[in-house]
Amino acid sequence: MSCDFLALAQPGVQKLSPYVPGKPVDELARELDLDPAGIVKLASNENPLGPSPKALEAIRNELAELTRYPDGNGFELKRRLAERCGVTPAQVTLGNGSNDILDLVARAYLAPGLNAVFSEHAFAVYPIATQAVGATGKVVPAKDWGHDLPAMLAAVDTNTRVVFIANPNNPTGTWFGPAALEDFLAKVPENVLVVLDEAYIEYAEGDELPDGLNYLGRYPNLLVSRTFSKAYGLAALRVGYGLSSAQVADVLNRVRQPFNVNSLALTAACAALDDADYLAESRRVNDAGMLQLEEGFRTLGLSWIPSKGNFIAVDFGRDAAPINQAMLREGVILRPVAGYGMPTFLRVSIGLPEENARCLEALAKVLGRG
Repeated sequence: MSCDFLALAQPGVQKLSPYVPGKPVDELARELDLDPAGIVKLASNENPLGPSPKALEAIRNELAELTRYPDGNGFELKRRLAERCGVTPAQVTLGNGSNDILDLVARAYLAPGLNAVFSEHAFAVYPIATQAVGATGKVVPAKDWGHDLPAMLAAVDTNTRVVFIANPNNPTGTWFGPAALEDFLAKVPENVLVVLDEAYIEYAEGDELPDGLNYLGRYPNLLVSRTFSKAYGLAALRVGYGLSSAQVADVLNRVRQPFNVNSLALTAACAALDDADYLAESRRVNDAGMLQLEEGFRTLGLSWIPSKGNFIAVDFGRDAAPINQAMLREGVILRPVAGYGMPTFLRVSIGLPEENARCLEALAKVLGRG
């Protein structure tokens, strides 16, 4: 090829590396000639329960309409989200997963010469979305593996347009409380959009974490992003949403792709919102699984970062890459996080009890502590 198309790409894009997802079961089965049925995947923070029965029924009822385009405005899902979250439909932006919301923010508010602030060890999409539009990412060192909100505030300058914060954070599972968030929001300049990523908020109960919805009315520069991929068990359908002022939502909808959320995702999300029993069971399984893994790590002499998500980052005190490869040979898929500046850790998603047990048994074998 005589033309270098990489050189023709925007400078920010040239320096990007593609996002690397958790290894699929079928891929590992092909690579190591393993039986797919015997593989346990605890790599992608998926809900081990499978989808809500109500969501599955809604999908079946929608299949006959696959020849039609989706509702491009997502009227019914927006209506239900607005009712559930105490906002108006005009304040809701629908996305192809919450990643889409993060990308829309970057496309709408960032450009060369501007910057976004985010934490060390934070979700990989923040720097990807920022760099892709030619803006600069300002990475603030973490504190105890989590967000140092005062330091992030200090990093904001006259060229900052967006601050990305996650609560809880992926992949560390760390979190901050209501007082820390309130203090941060009160001091951020009003022309800086604060994106509060709450992808795992449904796993928290009571006042464990601040609810971003409680701050929307007082801070017009706040956007809360959420997803149906985690606690609601719809990761394959890719449906997320942003809640913000109506003006910010209007801006995001100007760059949103037409029909970015498909019909099956729209109808399944509506049904999932109505399944309170499923959500409660998701929390119960997650809480029990977290305790099961923590006890197992303790028995193996391992340390970990306390987490409020549906995953836990475990520290092996040495390069975790060989341990990850050995676990793959045992048919257990975990998530390497060296790319997040955590080379001694692996992230373990919470699975069903038997999946968690299989993970711990394989770890004991790999570490020679069985």
